[in-house]
Amino acid sequence: MSRPPVTRRSVLTALGAGGAAAAVSGLVCPLPAQAAIPGPSNYSESWASVGQHPAAAEWFQDAKFGIYFHWGVFSVPAYANEWYPRNMYNAGSNENNHHRSTYGDPSVWPYHNFINGANDRSGRFVQFAPRLRSAGGNFDPNEWAQLFADAGARFAGPVAEHHDGFSMWNSQVNEWNSVARGPRLDLLRLHTDAIRGRGLKVMVAMHHAFNFTGFYGWVPQQSDPSLRKLYGQLGTAAQEQLWFDKLREVIDQAQPDLIWQDFDLPRISEAQRLRFLAYYYNRAVAWDREVVATYKDGLERGGAVYDYERGGPAELREPYWLTDDSISSSSWCYTVGIGYYSLNQMLHSLIDRVSKNGNMVLNIAPMADGTIPSGQQTVLHGIGDYLRRFGESIYSTRSWSVHGEGPTRMGGGSFVAPAVGTARDIRFTRSKDNRVLYATILGWPGSSVTITTLASNRINLSSLAGVQLLDSTAGSYVNLPNRTQDATGLRITMPSAGAPFSASAYVVKLTFNGPIPALGGGPTVSPPASVYAHVGYESGVGLSVGSYTAAQLQAVGIGLRSISSVRVTAGHQIVGYANDNFSGANWTFTADNSDLRNTGNNDAIASLRVTFNPVTYQRITNVTNGLALDSGGNVASGSQLKQWSWDGSTNLQWQLVDLGTGYHRIVNRTNGMVADGFGQTSNGAAAQQAPWNGSNNQQWQITDQGNRRYRIANRATGLVLDGGGQVASGSMVKQWNWDGSTNLLWTIAAV
Repeated sequence: MSRPPVTRRSVLTALGAGGAAAAVSGLVCPLPAQAAIPGPSNYSESWASVGQHPAAAEWFQDAKFGIYFHWGVFSVPAYANEWYPRNMYNAGSNENNHHRSTYGDPSVWPYHNFINGANDRSGRFVQFAPRLRSAGGNFDPNEWAQLFADAGARFAGPVAEHHDGFSMWNSQVNEWNSVARGPRLDLLRLHTDAIRGRGLKVMVAMHHAFNFTGFYGWVPQQSDPSLRKLYGQLGTAAQEQLWFDKLREVIDQAQPDLIWQDFDLPRISEAQRLRFLAYYYNRAVAWDREVVATYKDGLERGGAVYDYERGGPAELREPYWLTDDSISSSSWCYTVGIGYYSLNQMLHSLIDRVSKNGNMVLNIAPMADGTIPSGQQTVLHGIGDYLRRFGESIYSTRSWSVHGEGPTRMGGGSFVAPAVGTARDIRFTRSKDNRVLYATILGWPGSSVTITTLASNRINLSSLAGVQLLDSTAGSYVNLPNRTQDATGLRITMPSAGAPFSASAYVVKLTFNGPIPALGGGPTVSPPASVYAHVGYESGVGLSVGSYTAAQLQAVGIGLRSISSVRVTAGHQIVGYANDNFSGANWTFTADNSDLRNTGNNDAIASLRVTFNPVTYQRITNVTNGLALDSGGNVASGSQLKQWSWDGSTNLQWQLVDLGTGYHRIVNRTNGMVADGFGQTSNGAAAQQAPWNGSNNQQWQITDQGNRRYRIANRATGLVLDGGGQVASGSMVKQWNWDGSTNLLWTIAAV
């Protein structure tokens, strides 16, 4: 049957990371996260096509919290962590020593014995073979799904394949699967049916790219073709085909609402990555469903959501994002003696991430036989209890102008441990209709609370209709009528000095007559460009660097061929096209124009691109250390890029030339050479410079991460320019996997 274009995308997503710039003074914009545009009805295997996929579906932005689980063959030894299959082959490692003493030398007692079953040194038979509760075992997928629902998760699902190469579904392309061996159960289907049966969206996690790109680096070359498949030794072309074929099976069998993928995707050929995205998105069109693909690397241009591992940004981040965290700091899978984070660590992290425009998916670690340890269940039930009582401040909310206030820093990149907030820490969310502001206090504040963000010099609260404390029972409230506002903030008298009930956090609800007033007094950043439906800069939107089709312009209130005036920030340009999809006659604007009737192209633009002005020299400055990108002068080809305190030297000035492919060349003013990744693929590799030769090593994707802070990623490697933190002037610029750290963010300003 034909499918109506129901897929939605929020305005902020449509505008890219710079969508927040729509709040610039004088611009009239739709309510954020309300207006939407349809996705294509068919996707081709190109970045231009899959990049049009709406990344963060509305259900995903509403859901906020999900659960997944590392459970598989690696759970059987229950030692160290889920990388046991790799490290048991590393001579002298703790895992290797443990394996030798418990099972035998890996050369005679290999990892696949845990799949097929074998006796350990004590004569005990070991195998990954959980039995269903109905068959006398401890595994009940319906009990798991009920636990996830009770925990307040809105989506959930399994790790369907980890790095070890064992597929947890009825695979026709991989004989090492849970139906043909081990459990003799279609675990993916059992989980999918149980989770959907509880009304949750289904997530499937795939970690299989690393199976053949390094995980089994210490395993000897196998002679048996089947074992070569398990241990990632088939050769690049065959392994990449298998990588896609496994994803295709998961898509067809589970019809997942979300496919999460682990790292190392840049080492999969671009053709196969595009094939996966197009296949998944086209299947979703056939299902008439909005789906989400997430990535840590390799899918930046594919209409997908970026994922922080064990972390998140320090500040509000656009576009919408995700973090995957685990209930344990020591391992993602069950191990003997595993420890757990506290309820407040997990819950405060969730609240913080939601306030910054993100979701959290929490990993749990079941035992090999299908038992979920009681310590993990306790944390999950605690999260569920909070969300049942105070979920209106979490579910279906959106981020506000700022994420919060208080002394406790949370996030700042990947691999940042969850922190517990204090009664001085407040996190903000708002209702989707923009009429209710929630201020969540991460501890009981005592007899009063002062919200400094709501100071009289920053926000006009004349339309504030009421202030309430969310009571202990969902849907009940305690009115807080006593409040005063001055230059120090909004001071609210609480119902008592002591907490009236026990909770991990307390929510103040501020309801307004009409939209929440605009917040001022903080730092503002002008958008690179703004377009207006009328002359004189009336009724317009701010646009980040990027490309905008007619549908995207219409979604934010600019009708087809209705642009009548433009503003352009120094160092940028607008290229307008007479036809949709950047075709037909075109016009370039490098400065403000209040009346396009004077140029003969009034109401003529159907699509446009916002780019850096290629003839302007730019200062590229690291966000963490404030140092500018430096060529070092007239140096030899291959010289490393440095960073230097800004002094106006031409060594520190660069042209950003859009190549028309989504990539740029970055040209130094002094020596004419370009920034070059030199094919480096490891974290910490130097960034260099060389004469332009057109190679992918010299092409860079420049992506606005919000507030005109950019990540600059190399086309060949996917690594981004890295300032290295608080370093001295003259320090070398490195390349690193993107993790959201400000070390990897750069501002770009015209000289």
